[in-house]
Amino acid sequence: MKCLTEITLRNYRRITLPFVLIVLLAGCQAQSDEEFAVMPPPPEVDVAEVIHEPVLIWRRFTGRVAAPETVDLRPRVSGYIDEVAFEEGALVEAGDLLFQIDPRPYKARQQAARAELALTQSQLQLAKSEAVRAETLLQNRAISREEYDQRSAALISAQARVEVAQATLLVADLDLQYTRIIAPVSGRVGRALATRGNLANADQTLLTTLVSVNPLHVYFETDDKSGFSSQRLLAEGGSRAVRITLGNDENHRFHGELDFVDNQLNSGTGTLQYRAVLDNAQGLIKPGQFARVEMPVAALDAALMISRKAILTDQDRRYVYLVDEHNRVVPRQVTTGDQVDDQLVITEGLSKGDLVIVNGIQRVFAPGMEVSPNRVAMREASLDTLARSVELSQ
Repeated sequence: MKCLTEITLRNYRRITLPFVLIVLLAGCQAQSDEEFAVMPPPPEVDVAEVIHEPVLIWRRFTGRVAAPETVDLRPRVSGYIDEVAFEEGALVEAGDLLFQIDPRPYKARQQAARAELALTQSQLQLAKSEAVRAETLLQNRAISREEYDQRSAALISAQARVEVAQATLLVADLDLQYTRIIAPVSGRVGRALATRGNLANADQTLLTTLVSVNPLHVYFETDDKSGFSSQRLLAEGGSRAVRITLGNDENHRFHGELDFVDNQLNSGTGTLQYRAVLDNAQGLIKPGQFARVEMPVAALDAALMISRKAILTDQDRRYVYLVDEHNRVVPRQVTTGDQVDDQLVITEGLSKGDLVIVNGIQRVFAPGMEVSPNRVAMREASLDTLARSVELSQ
């Protein structure tokens, strides 16, 4: 009975072991097939060739808008204000009446000066007649030489009194004109600081302010290096055009033109002052506004540029992902320069013809992985990065 049991057990093992091996091998094969079936395809990314072309380098500086002409309006004669003839904050033309000072005292002085002039002119006429008569009498020895000299001196004195009276009348005329305070330049007037009925003292009382508004000036300062390179560019016949944005409004860019560069650097700050002319025909820009000015500072014959959105950072290191001829991802450390529109100039790290990943970077998990590149233009990638990224993530 024992022998029969051992024989049966031995036969069972002989049958069971191959069966188990077959089952295990089938399971491994099924698992391998399953893993192969779920392997994802290489991720799709957008790649763009590095831009290689001549470029004009622009740099941004901080500035302020200023009026070419600013006037603190004060009276030239004293008197009580009869009229404020302008609307506060309005645009006025040169010669427009702004204030009227009571003219009656000055009209009276003018009339007195005219009367005095008429009196001296009549005295001059009499002195002339006596001088002519004295000359005739002297020739006939009817008067002495002393009397002749007295009449000649009286003529000269009468002529002097006429000139004094003429000058007095001229001053009276001017004082009467100065009671009408007019706009010396065209521009925008401020608020009235002295109103009707108040006493205005000559050359002291501030009545209002007036600033010219079209065109306007934008003053800004450059560092020593940028100032030197821009001066060289201008000397070579470069453009004097600048681009101006006001405040934080980056969506509206104005165009100006350089018209002045200071003749020396500020020794305290090491900066050089520039001035640009800005058209303000609509009068919307105000003197004193904060401005950002973009000015060309250099011209490169050939520059390598990529979209700034393709740049990745790792602490103080900047790098990009390239795609090689085998569609493998290759990281490359780069050194960036100035920004031109939405492109960054690359001074080190890239070569002409390199393909840079510009969209789908989030799908790259490790260097050397295979990707499915979709070739696009570098500038188009810069403009449509967000939309393309959304499309690739779906």
